[in-house]
Amino acid sequence: MMPPSPPRVYLVTDPSGGSDLLSRTASALAGLPPGVAAVQLRARDATGRELLEAARGLRLVVSRAGQLLLVNDRIDVALAAGADGVHLPSAGVPPGDARVLVGKGRLVAVSCHSAADVLRARDGGADFVTFGPVFDTPSKRRYGAPVGLDRLQEACALGLPIVGLGGVETSNAAAVSAAGAFGVAAIRAWLDAVDPGAAVRRLLEATMMTER
Repeated sequence: MMPPSPPRVYLVTDPSGGSDLLSRTASALAGLPPGVAAVQLRARDATGRELLEAARGLRLVVSRAGQLLLVNDRIDVALAAGADGVHLPSAGVPPGDARVLVGKGRLVAVSCHSAADVLRARDGGADFVTFGPVFDTPSKRRYGAPVGLDRLQEACALGLPIVGLGGVETSNAAAVSAAGAFGVAAIRAWLDAVDPGAAVRRLLEATMMTER
């Protein structure tokens, strides 16, 4: 059994985003073609029980919309919630070991910040990676300067689907796609949007521009 295709739009959650995550997610995914989007549940400070409860709730919303759910880091929670995959930190469980646990039918994604990271993920059997931060973003400033579009383009030439992450908004998503990225990832662009559905549709349209 093959895993699903990587997402064109990857919506990452923020634990500080408030209690309306389920309704905001439903709004963000409404009306999208099946299988083009995925939600990554990321809540590093949550207990295992809290994370599992959140994952099960999101799983219902995401599956009703015909989209995908990945759980950050916690393979056990991803499996228990019936998620479509797991997203591994760059220094987390190697993708090959994660594959043994999740099987061939689920996605294995990895966070990458350099070409060397992408090569390790590719050679380890990851299905796709996020690469960034591409642009300046407040949550990543303590880690140094953004990688920029040139390094993103270099990473995209390594033969693995790349999802550009970090400061990606509707105004610059097309540039990420033009650099060769398969998709775009966003946090604030959908969580802070007045109309999450409209924001996500614009992000998706930007990823398709280079294919026209």
